[in-house]
Amino acid sequence: MKLNELRPAKGAMRKRFKVGRGPSSGLGKTSGRGQKGAGARKSSGQRGGFEGGQNPLQRRVPKRGFNSHFAEVEIVNLGALDKRFTDTVSPEDMVHAGLISNKNLEVKVLAKGKLTKALVIKAHRFSEAAKAAIEAAGGKAEVI
Repeated sequence: MKLNELRPAKGAMRKRFKVGRGPSSGLGKTSGRGQKGAGARKSSGQRGGFEGGQNPLQRRVPKRGFNSHFAEVEIVNLGALDKRFTDTVSPEDMVHAGLISNKNLEVKVLAKGKLTKALVIKAHRFSEAAKAAIEAAGGKAEVI
């Protein structure tokens, strides 16, 4: 088979139905748009989420909590570092391990999970509990 011989599967392509082609076609005259009103006009598109004047779903559902659009801190837990690393850990290593998505954002280490190894962890911020857990395991918390 060659590229110029490629064809869509049988039945995959259907001809576009042409509206406004006389009264006997079934969709003649008004072309399926009804008589008058906004829907009959050519520029009658409605924005997404519009529910005909009813209060839209996105406004009816209660909003809970706070999600910052400007998240500037990546969070890493000690348990995750303990599973994946053996000696020195930097933000670049965390990106390679899939713990954070962007090495340019600040990294904060939290104390969730247990640390069993003496790791040298380089990050921008540490919680007090995380710093204590790292030093208790014989490691070092280096602030970048």
